[in-house]
Amino acid sequence: MRLLRTAFDYLVYLMVRALILIVQAIPLSLLTALTGGLARLFADVLRVRRRVAEENLALAFPGTSPEVIADTIRRMWEHLFLMVCEIAHSSRVIHETNWRRFIRLNGVRPLVKLLLEDRPVILVTGHFGNFEIGGYLLGMLGFPTHTVARTLDNRFLDRFLNRFRGATGQFIIPKNGGHRQIEETVERGGTLALLADQDAGRKGCFVPFFGRPASTFKALALLSLEYDAPLAVVYVKRLDRPMTFEMGVQAILDPRNLADHSPRAAVEHITRWYTSELEAIVRSAPEQYWWIHRRWKTQPKVGRESAGRPAADCPEHRAA
Repeated sequence: MRLLRTAFDYLVYLMVRALILIVQAIPLSLLTALTGGLARLFADVLRVRRRVAEENLALAFPGTSPEVIADTIRRMWEHLFLMVCEIAHSSRVIHETNWRRFIRLNGVRPLVKLLLEDRPVILVTGHFGNFEIGGYLLGMLGFPTHTVARTLDNRFLDRFLNRFRGATGQFIIPKNGGHRQIEETVERGGTLALLADQDAGRKGCFVPFFGRPASTFKALALLSLEYDAPLAVVYVKRLDRPMTFEMGVQAILDPRNLADHSPRAAVEHITRWYTSELEAIVRSAPEQYWWIHRRWKTQPKVGRESAGRPAADCPEHRAA
């Protein structure tokens, strides 16, 4: 059984590699037209995760017409397919000598100053824009990062993706079982990068995201406070054409400014802060966000247990 699974995984890997070679051989201008057709197929014909996306958009933007929601979903799929094409082309197109043709920097000077200091830095982002290009570009600019990411079930694809990520100095820490590596990274003053916009389950901290309680990971706040690590909410947003991006810093928070907060209040403040900043980024270009995730999957319990609790509920919990 294991041998069959390995053979199947390898076959899928070969198919993906072949597809990437085809994509790399096609000009981005033509790929843009193709992604539009694929977007309509997935959004309107196959209706892949259509209900989840519709529910999420209705919660995030109440009162929006069904026509606008349908158009946003279609544009989201187009963005996702174009994102894959950009990743496939990036290593051949963007280099140390020409990156300015493709990247516009916005508000990065304070972050660069932090990255040049001895303190650890935590980069916070979400499933917005082309976040994979972000780590690639930071490494190219001389700022290696350690990114926490889920290990793919297909080990051949996982190894292939991590080779791309590591091409310019982006090191991958597995989301499951990588806690010690995370601690070692911040202990030695490294830069940690995390996607922080997925449901954290019952143990998460409930803070508003588009006005609705969302279970959010507390580990970022705990790491920041324990290791004196500033947090920077960052993004890579596509501009008016493929392979052109704005790489920016939305906001920075220094945990030293929370010295007068209790530990629990500080964790709540940081978690609420970075979630609010991520929301602002998504609002700037909703079609570049992954609305297919069930962001509000877990909701606070209703009843006597939650009576009298504030809007943000961050129970005591260690990052483990």
